[in-house]
Amino acid sequence: MTLPISIELYPGVVPAAAARSAELIARLAPLSPAFVSVTDGAGGISRAAGLALSDALNAQGFAVAPHLSAAGLDKAIATERLAEFTKRKAKTLFVLRGDTPSGMGERGDFRYASDLVRFMREALGDDPDILVAAYPEVHPQAANAKSDLAALKAKQDAGATGAVTQYFYNADAYRYFTDAAVRAGITLPIVPGILPLTRASMARLAEVRGVELPRWMKRTLDACHGDASALASFGREAGARLVSQLIDAGAPGVHFFAPGAAEIEMAGHIVADAGLTPRAAA
Repeated sequence: MTLPISIELYPGVVPAAAARSAELIARLAPLSPAFVSVTDGAGGISRAAGLALSDALNAQGFAVAPHLSAAGLDKAIATERLAEFTKRKAKTLFVLRGDTPSGMGERGDFRYASDLVRFMREALGDDPDILVAAYPEVHPQAANAKSDLAALKAKQDAGATGAVTQYFYNADAYRYFTDAAVRAGITLPIVPGILPLTRASMARLAEVRGVELPRWMKRTLDACHGDASALASFGREAGARLVSQLIDAGAPGVHFFAPGAAEIEMAGHIVADAGLTPRAAA
């Protein structure tokens, strides 16, 4: 089956950016991603690194989808960033609320991601595509699932054209969420986000981020006891199973979070084992 595959990369420290970019780019080619998204640090902390990585990806022919975080951002800086993205002919942008940098309080002109989406639409018109975040297991700061869906609906009404979810490991959470989204009047395509299991410590990371790690997965991770081969085998098997379930649930694409080269490599194995053929987005 063919389906759009996208990859999310995290810029490193500026001095290491060039070497790291070359390694990441070499691993991306076999996945033929519809686009590669590049994250944006809170308050633009990783701005230079992100632009350097984006330019390196563009030079190799990859479509790049930059991130823009609303937290701590004012309209003047937002306008500058949009000009940078327009110059680079970005056809897709990610808009997130983001975390306000320490000590900045509520500074910035955009309280919510929907505010930034609306500003961008007014500035850019109908193009480019604007993707926003969605949370199958509810945003940690949301009052409840209903208010979380209302926030996604607000982003849609402001001009978002698609959503990518926080990563999760329970396919039922995605099925229930997308069904609930339709009932709430949300028509955006909702692409599931996946963080490949490459380290045993991901069980703790999931807990910190409010992501449910099914008991059977946690027990299996624990049973690997630091065995890299066993962990890789399990991560590959569990990832392919999840992707297959998401395809059956009607997912319009798959978005892989890749903090490093190991996750890109694992994503390639998962895609192959799930019988998925990457294709360009429509």
